Amino acid sequence: MAKINSHNEWDPLREIIVGTVDGATACLEFRSDQRPDESLIAKASELAAKAYPSAFLDEVQEDLEDLCDTLRKHDVRVLRPGGYQHANVYSAPGWSAAGNNVYNMRDLHLVVGNSVVESPSPGKHRLFEASGLYDLWYDYFDAGFRWISGPTPRLTTDYAQPFFEDGKRFTRLTEDEIMFDAANTVRMGRDLLYLVSSSGNYLGAKWLQSVLGDDYRVHTTEGIYRSSHIDSTVLCLKPGLVLLSADRVDESNCPALFDTWDKIFFEDIEPYPDHVAEFQKTVRDPIAAELDELGVWSDIGSMSSPWIGMNVLSINPETVLVDARQTSLIRTLEQHSMVVVPIRMRHSYVMKGGLHCCTLDTVRDSTLESYFD
Repeated sequence: MAKINSHNEWDPLREIIVGTVDGATACLEFRSDQRPDESLIAKASELAAKAYPSAFLDEVQEDLEDLCDTLRKHDVRVLRPGGYQHANVYSAPGWSAAGNNVYNMRDLHLVVGNSVVESPSPGKHRLFEASGLYDLWYDYFDAGFRWISGPTPRLTTDYAQPFFEDGKRFTRLTEDEIMFDAANTVRMGRDLLYLVSSSGNYLGAKWLQSVLGDDYRVHTTEGIYRSSHIDSTVLCLKPGLVLLSADRVDESNCPALFDTWDKIFFEDIEPYPDHVAEFQKTVRDPIAAELDELGVWSDIGSMSSPWIGMNVLSINPETVLVDARQTSLIRTLEQHSMVVVPIRMRHSYVMKGGLHCCTLDTVRDSTLESYFD
């Protein structure tokens, strides 16, 4: 194994982890202070399995395999996590849950130089998800890297607080515990932009700054997107060029960090495909309603926003992988002298992760630099 080394989102890519749907199921969180009885677990698990039919998972896995083939053709070494028993229910003081998958590699893992940070997610169903990559990390450990795990949040209080903005309902995390997903950050050498949202709080940013030390600067922003991760809103393509969701970011709220950079305010994102909307409406939404009646929370009743189509992956400063459906985005990037490689991603909305989400670059040809001094 090569030595872990990745400082940004664009330097030449050498090794990457691509997610899998082996063992995938719906996330389940049981609303009880006691471990749920076996009959409730069995009923909830049976319903959850119906939300991920085998034909659906086969297509997701087929798209992931095609992605891996494309990466290998560009001389990138591809690693895959092993299977993991996500359906097993586990309990912590005050709550019980079951996992989801190891599809979205970047959600809980932040590679900063030769360090890997496991983030302390506010998702109860994600408590053991990071261990799905441990076999790979132990292989990398022979070459040496700094392995950092965030403090496990207790999640025993009402930590997701609702609020309204422009007539829309959102939630924000309390500041009682350190909580954030790694996908709340975008990396630019010595500088990291951290999104405060429903999946990351200010305390998480403070902790991240403390473990990364004085060589890095963690910048927080919260006015550009309220719901979740940053990489459907902000992605840096190369030094001096950033891709931004025009639906969420404009000159008035764009992070000051990018004042001197060229900005692509992209707005023409493709809507949900008809087959995706139909699958959600006829299969997943009714299952989510049944689970809710049982007193079980799940994410089955939601999809990512269409902006997951902006979730691109750079192979180098000139070459970027893009969802093949996003024809307008492809044209826009080509107009900025980028070489675009279209990739089929039929179910990214349901899986809540595009090309950037379902991958984790571990080795790039890069050194630690500052792009803002």
